[in-house]
Parts: sequence; C-alpha cells; structure tokens
Amino acid sequence: MDTQQESANVSQPELATPAEVIKPHRANAWLKTFFTGLILFVLSGILLIITQNPNLFPTVVLIGSFLVPVTYVTFFYERKHLSQLSMPTTFISFVYGGILGVLAASLLEPLFIKNSNFGSMLEVGLIEEFAKILAVVLIAYRLKDKSEMSGLILGAAVGMGFAALESTGYAFTAFIQSDSLSQTVYVTMVRGFLAPVGHGTWTAILASMLFREARDGRFRITLYVIGTYLLVALLHGMWDGLPTVITDYVGPGLDVFIGQAIIGIAGLVVLWLRYRDARKLQIETAQ
Repeated sequence: MDTQQESANVSQPELATPAEVIKPHRANAWLKTFFTGLILFVLSGILLIITQNPNLFPTVVLIGSFLVPVTYVTFFYERKHLSQLSMPTTFISFVYGGILGVLAASLLEPLFIKNSNFGSMLEVGLIEEFAKILAVVLIAYRLKDKSEMSGLILGAAVGMGFAALESTGYAFTAFIQSDSLSQTVYVTMVRGFLAPVGHGTWTAILASMLFREARDGRFRITLYVIGTYLLVALLHGMWDGLPTVITDYVGPGLDVFIGQAIIGIAGLVVLWLRYRDARKLQIETAQ
C-alpha cells in the first residue's frame, strides 16, 4: 500500500510551455562557421600573396564570397524555433535559389535597363528583388510548412546565395580590370562585410511576408506582399542611388558610407520587425 502511495506521489515530468518549446538551442554554430572560415580565408590569402600561385586565387575568392552569407543563413536557421524547415531545403535554397536569381537578373536587366542613372538603379532593385522572390517561389511552392519564420529563413538563404555568387563575379571582374590580387581580395572583403545588410535582408523581408499571407498551402499576391516588394526594391535601389543624391552635401567617399549605412540600418530594422512578428505567430500557434 505504501509502495503504491509512493509511486502515486512521484512527480511526473512537467510539460514544456510554448515559450520553452520555441526557445532555440543556442549552439552558436554561426560563430564557429564564421571564425573557421575567417581563419581559412586569412591563411589562403597569405599563401596566395607569398607564393603567387594562381591556383589559390579561386579558393580565396570563394571562401571570401561565401563566408559571411553562409554565416548569416546559419545564424537565422539556429533560430527557426517551431519551423519544420530542414537543413537540406535551406541548403538547396542557398545554392539553387542563388543561381536562379542570378540567371533571372542577368536575363532581365539587359532587356529593361538602357541607361545608367538614378532611375535605372531603382529598376535594378525591382528586377533583382523579383528574380530572387521568384526563386523562392519555385523552390518552396510545394513546401507544406509555409510559416512566416520558414519564409524568412528561405528568403535569407536565397538572398545570400545570390549575394555570394554576385560577389564572386565582382571579384573576378576586379581582377580582370586591375590585374591585382590585392585589389581582388579587397573587393571580396568589402562585399562580404556588407552582405548581411543587402540581398539576404531584403529577400528575407519579402519572403517572410509572402509566406505569412499564404493560405491553405498556396502563396497569394496580396496588397501586403506587393507593398513589401516595393519597399525592398526601393531599399535595393537606394543602396546605390542614395550616395549619388547626397554626394554634393557630404563629398565623395563619405557619400557611399553614409548612404549605405542609412539603407542598411533601415533594412535591418524592418527585418527585425518581421522576425519578431514571425516568432510571435509561432508562440500563438503553439498555445
């Protein structure tokens, strides 16, 4: 009898609350990814300068171009909470989405952009953001989990895949034009440093809204989606366009730094709001 009472009094394990369930496991894999890649980038760069071995050139450029984008996507994937998004799907989005986005942009831009002025910069924003979100749709239209958090992560993956491939192209162009390894490494480092406030952020914002507006497993083009598309296209266009507007007031050099800092901060603020909204929806769904 006593044994039965003792067994009944044994406390049962408490069920996790929704807030505990969605609390991500902070393994900090993104930090490991970043510092490991950074060490490899520095070592390969030093060896390239010392040996002047051209075979090392693609290695330096690829590590430098992909380091920050991969770190960025890893950071958000670690915070996916209740999202059922898998690592293979995220990886496919990064690779295939980036390729599809670059190909679409390369096809569309020559057709629609004829001049190089402020207006054309806005057109570039419209075209490239359309190309990237099209890649997101092609990859995820059969995906069952169309939560806002999944959209944010997939958008970040596609955008960063696009940024990494684009940076590789810019580095190659810099080498052809300057025939300088140091100039190529510099371009790679600058574009890698700026990657988190550019393509990945813009596409993550738009994809999160696209997924949020999905119903019954199908994407819908609502006013919210259209408005968000115009917003990220404007941010994209102003990334290159704002420095040309303020250069008369702050002078060359500072115009690029100030202009891109303003746009970069604005994009990160919007992304944070979208992330907060996505997390809130997951908490409500878990309750």
